[in-house]
Amino acid sequence: MPRAVHVLAFGIFAMVTSEFVVAGLMPQMAEGLGVTVPQIGYLITVFALSMALGGPLLSIALLRLPPKAALMVLFPLFLVGNVLAATASGYPAMVIARIITGVVSQAFFGVAISLGSQLTRPEIRGRAVAVILNGLMLGTLLGLPLATLTGERYGWRAAFWVISALTVAAALCTALGVRRTDRPEDSGTFRSELTAFRAPRLWLTLLTSTMVIGATFSAFSYLNPILTRVTGFSSGTVPLLLLAYGAATVIGNTVVGRLADRHTLRVLFLGLSLNAVFLAGFALLARFELWAVLCMLGVGLVGVTMNPALVTRVQRTSNARPLVNTVHSSFITLGVVLGSALGGLGLDRFGLRAPLWLGAGLAVTGLLTLVPDLLRRTEKQGVTGPDSSSANSEHPATAPLHAGQTP
Repeated sequence: MPRAVHVLAFGIFAMVTSEFVVAGLMPQMAEGLGVTVPQIGYLITVFALSMALGGPLLSIALLRLPPKAALMVLFPLFLVGNVLAATASGYPAMVIARIITGVVSQAFFGVAISLGSQLTRPEIRGRAVAVILNGLMLGTLLGLPLATLTGERYGWRAAFWVISALTVAAALCTALGVRRTDRPEDSGTFRSELTAFRAPRLWLTLLTSTMVIGATFSAFSYLNPILTRVTGFSSGTVPLLLLAYGAATVIGNTVVGRLADRHTLRVLFLGLSLNAVFLAGFALLARFELWAVLCMLGVGLVGVTMNPALVTRVQRTSNARPLVNTVHSSFITLGVVLGSALGGLGLDRFGLRAPLWLGAGLAVTGLLTLVPDLLRRTEKQGVTGPDSSSANSEHPATAPLHAGQTP
C-alpha cells in the first residue's frame, strides 16, 4: 500500500476530530459562549448540513486543479475555520467557523478518496479506501477522546488549537509524502462531470449509502441514554463501551476493505442483513447487559464499516473522480442527519428502544435498494456462469474507466 494512502488517512483524522469535538465539550462551550446546550448541539447539525450541501460546491470549484493541489488549498481553509472557532467571541462566529470547516471537510473527503484511487492499482482500491477511511474510525476512537480531554483540562478553545496543530501537521505530511499527480485524463468540465448523475442506477447506489449510515446513526446517536437508562450501565462505564465500539469499527473497516474489491455486493448484503439483526436484537434484549453489549459491538462491526464497499460500488457504477466521491460523501452525511433526526423523533414518541427499531427498518430498506443489482448479477451469472475471481465480477458492465483505459 503506498505511503501516501496513510498520509491521506491522517488528513481525514484531523477533519473527523474537528467534526466530533463539539459533542464532547457541549457544557463547556455553552458556558463559554453564553448560550444553551441545545444551541451548541445545533453546531453539529450546522456542520453536517454544510458538509452535505456545501462540500460538492467547493469540489466543483476545485475541479480544474490536480488532486494534491486541491488538498493543499483545502488545508489552509480548514485551518482558518478552526482558528476562527478557537478565537470565537460569540455564537455567530462559531456558526461561521463550523460552516467553513464542514464545507472543507466534505470536499477533502471526496478529493482524498479520488486521489487514493488514482495512486493505487484497481484491484486494491477497496483496501486503499479502507486505509483512508481508517482516519475516520480513528478520529472517532482516538481523536474525539483526545479533544475532549484537552478541552476539559485546558478549556474548550484549547481543543480547537490542538485540531489546528493537527491540520498543519497533516498538511506538511501531505506536501512531503504525497506525490504530485495530474488530473485524470477522463476528468473534464463541470458539465461533463454532471453527466455521471444522469444515470438512475447511480442515484439508487447513493441511496444505499444513505440507508446504511442512517441505520447505524439512528442507534449510535442515542447509545448513551439507551445503555444507561435501559440496560442499566453507569455513566462512567459508557465511555469504555464506546471505546470498545470504536475498536470494533476499526476491525470491521479493515476486514471490509480486504473484501470490498472482489465481493462488493456480497459484503453489502451480508453487512446490511447482520446490521438489521443486531439492531433488532439490541431493541429486544437491551435490558440484558451481555446481549446489549454484543449487539452494540455487532453494529460497530457491520455499520459504518461498510464504507469501503459503498465507495467501491459507487465508483464502479459511475467513476472515481472527486465530484462523484464528494456527492457520495454528502449522501453518507445525509444518512447521519436522517438517522439521528428520525431516531430522535422516534425516541420522543415511542421510547428509548425506538431508534434501534428504526435503524433496523432503515437497514432493511437498504437491502431493498440492492435488489436491482443482485438481480442483474444473477442474470449475468445465468448467462456466463459465476466468476468471483475478478475484482469487477459483481459489476462487470459498470467498472469505471480511468486514465489510460479505453472502452
